[in-house]
Amino acid sequence: MCELLGMSANVPTDIRFSFAALARRGGETGPHADGWGISFYAGRGCRSFHEPEPSARSELAKLLRNYKIKSRIVIGHVRKANRGRVSLENTHPFSRELWGRRWTFAHNGQLKGIKKLPLSGFQPIGSTDSEHAFCWMMGGLQTRFRTLPRPSLLDRAVADLSAELHKLGVFNMLLSDSRTLYAHCGKRLCYLTRRAPFGTATLIDEDWQVDFSQETTERDVVTVIATQALTRDERWTDLDRGDVLTLRDGAIRLLKPGSASAAILVSPHAC
Repeated sequence: MCELLGMSANVPTDIRFSFAALARRGGETGPHADGWGISFYAGRGCRSFHEPEPSARSELAKLLRNYKIKSRIVIGHVRKANRGRVSLENTHPFSRELWGRRWTFAHNGQLKGIKKLPLSGFQPIGSTDSEHAFCWMMGGLQTRFRTLPRPSLLDRAVADLSAELHKLGVFNMLLSDSRTLYAHCGKRLCYLTRRAPFGTATLIDEDWQVDFSQETTERDVVTVIATQALTRDERWTDLDRGDVLTLRDGAIRLLKPGSASAAILVSPHAC
């Protein structure tokens, strides 16, 4: 299994603290040594970095830990290969263009029979079941909508397509179009929201502590999603299997399986 990292914020935010923990799990504190990648959105633009080697020993990952890239939406991934060889083309996050927007996708889990699902205009470059699932989702969205739909319709469509893939196995997923960050829990995902009054957080995977009250303003709202909790002194909330989160500007909407509409999920605590 791989590990995921996502962030949605209402202001451009530095992800280095959380990425440091994820990178250590790529071959040092975790077994995910078969590649890593991270994508940062800036408006509709997206910059991505990938390597088919352990992030814990990567000079590029080390550079990113020391280089302050601020973004409102981030998707990160460390890979433990189970389908598809270790190679750059099989390294997440994957990306495609649809409706003039750059879509980015990362997944962990295994999907039985996924390559039997027919593809339309989007085709994989690599050989992973993850990229096939991504291309299938993009084709499904393009079939449903000729142009970019309003957010509520798109949210429901992403949830419906995720539910179909959930039937094939474990589908933990992060997806973004630069406007919204989507997360689907197939087996394990958790999240936390940091907002005022901000406190101190300490990473589980290395000796690094940050006092967020010194790094933020009272208006900042930042939600972080991860496969497993990244900090030891904050309260992470586990998602149920089949849950879909939609995140805009750090605010969360939760779509339960089979629900007709989204309900606002208000964090009961500040982190």
